[in-house]
Amino acid sequence: MTRVWTVPVHDSTRVRDVRVATEEAGSHARLDAHRTAVAALVATELATNLLKHAGGGTVLINLVDRGVTDARGPAVQLAALDHGPGIPDVAEALRDGHTTSEASLGAGLGTCRRIADVFDLYSTRRGTVAVARVHQNPNPGPRQTHDTCAAGGINIPLARAEHSGDTWSLARSDSRTTLMLADGLGHGARAAHASDAAVEALHDAGHLPPDEILRLMNPALRPTRGAAVAVAQLDTDRGELAFAGVGNIGARLHTDGSWEHLVSHPGIVGAQFPATVPVRRLPWRPGSLLVLHSDGLPSRWVPPEDPGLLGHDPAVVAATVLRDASSAANPVRDDTCVAVLACERPAGRR
Repeated sequence: MTRVWTVPVHDSTRVRDVRVATEEAGSHARLDAHRTAVAALVATELATNLLKHAGGGTVLINLVDRGVTDARGPAVQLAALDHGPGIPDVAEALRDGHTTSEASLGAGLGTCRRIADVFDLYSTRRGTVAVARVHQNPNPGPRQTHDTCAAGGINIPLARAEHSGDTWSLARSDSRTTLMLADGLGHGARAAHASDAAVEALHDAGHLPPDEILRLMNPALRPTRGAAVAVAQLDTDRGELAFAGVGNIGARLHTDGSWEHLVSHPGIVGAQFPATVPVRRLPWRPGSLLVLHSDGLPSRWVPPEDPGLLGHDPAVVAATVLRDASSAANPVRDDTCVAVLACERPAGRR
């Protein structure tokens, strides 16, 4: 099931909680003792940084597994989110060994960037989002052509529960990269069972068009509560994105400087499947970016406009969307998942 660790960090006692949760996540991801220690060090530094520089925040610990990762194997993903004043000099903060905190282990964000397999950070006056991933195997092997397109996501369960009923995954087949987001009905373990069934079905049918993937998912989800599911398939050879969805999954495509809604069809995969599933086909241009999200995201969220953000790791984009859409006045009211698909920007766009 989709396991998530959510740790609010508002006093020094929670730094230990972040480290312990990360060690538990490392065990679930089958990291060895050394890789788990690396993840725990990064997590401790991120939590300490929240206290020292942002007045607190939240650390979300997600497992990144099948279809999303490469030869490096499963990963622990750490995301630190805050609404602090931001980092005035990001370049200096990312200098290896730089730290200003007496509570720090002396690693600093720069060392976190060096020892994590993936590290990215986005900071403005609205706050900072930092994402790190530590994989089972740090040696990725030869790069594949389809690696120029990447997906990332963030998942947070309602009320800091152990399991989220939402999930996302990725499948690759030749020139096609398929991103899926599923929202199991309700929340918690039984909802997670439905969304996990959608992941399994995706990896059995990821070579098919989006509407056929959804159609094959329907019988696979019948023994479950059912789920809302959206499937977006990018064909890089054709420069085309094909989108199909059943149920209340949000989707927005950013192309040529503007955002466009992609609408799913009413229904429930596994319960009330429609007779036909429309497929929307759109051009995918250099710099295009796709956001999928479950209905836990507040409906009035505003897509980011900062081109500096859109060039970051997709998980950083997803975490920033989640952070900026929720607040004390507009809190997340359900399991919530945000996933982002992007391809490498042309030189100078990042």
